[in-house]
Amino acid sequence: MSQLALAVRDSSTMLRRNLLHARRYPSLTLNLLLTPIMLLLLFVYIFGDTMSAGLGGGPADRSSYIAYIVPGLLLMTIGSTVVGTAVSVSNDMTEGIIARFRTMAIHRPSVLVGHVAGSVLQSVASVVLVGAVAVAIGFRSVHATALEWLAAFGLLALFALAFTWIAVGMGLISPNAEAASNNALPMILLPLLSSAFVPVHSMPGWFQPVAEYQPFTPAIETLRGLLLGTGIGHNGWLAVGWCLALTALGYRWSTSTFNRDPK
Repeated sequence: MSQLALAVRDSSTMLRRNLLHARRYPSLTLNLLLTPIMLLLLFVYIFGDTMSAGLGGGPADRSSYIAYIVPGLLLMTIGSTVVGTAVSVSNDMTEGIIARFRTMAIHRPSVLVGHVAGSVLQSVASVVLVGAVAVAIGFRSVHATALEWLAAFGLLALFALAFTWIAVGMGLISPNAEAASNNALPMILLPLLSSAFVPVHSMPGWFQPVAEYQPFTPAIETLRGLLLGTGIGHNGWLAVGWCLALTALGYRWSTSTFNRDPK
C-alpha cells in the first residue's frame, strides 16, 4: 500500500473514531453550542431595540440588529466548537491512547488529521444549526447570490480549519482537559472584542486598531459584505490572510509538538 493510501485510510479511521466520540458524548459540544445561541437570543430580544437604534434603525426595529450580529455569532460558534477539540486532544494525550497509537503501524499524522477533520465537520454542523435559529427569529439575506453564499461558506470552513489547528496545539500542550479548556478560552472571548456586536468606530480610539485587525473582525465584515451586501474593502484579504497564517502556524505547532518524543 502506498504512503498516500495509508495516510487516507488511517486518517479516515481516526475521523470515524472522533465522530463516534462526539456522538456518544455530546454534552461538551452542546454546552459550547449553547453559548452563541443564548447570546443571539439575549442580544436580539433583550438588547435588540436599544442596539438597533444605535445602528440607525428605529427603536422597535430588531431586524437590522439581527442582520448585524448573525455573521459575528456564526464565527463565534466556530470559536466555541473548537474549544471541544482542545479538550478532546488533551484527553487523548493524558489518558494513554496516544502512547498506544505510537506503538502501532499507523500513519502518525493521521491522529491529528482525524481530530482536525472531525472538528471542522462539527463546526460546520454547528454553524448550520445556529444559522437555522437565526433564520427562525428573523435573519434574512436577500441580497446574496449563490456565488456569495458559496464564498461565505468557504470562508467559514477555512476559518474553522485555521482555529481547529490552533486548538489542537493548545490541547497538545495542556496537562489536562481543564487546562485545555482554559487555554482555548480566547477563541470565545475574542469575538466579544471585535465588531460582532458593535461597530469598531463606536469603541474607544485607543482600542479600535486592536478590534479592527484581530482575526475575527475582518472575517465578520467579509461575511456581512457577502450576505448583506455591505462593503468588504480590504477585509476579505485580511480574513483570508489571517486564516492561512493561523492554519500554517497551528499545523507547524501541532505537528512539531506531537512528533516530539515523550519524556
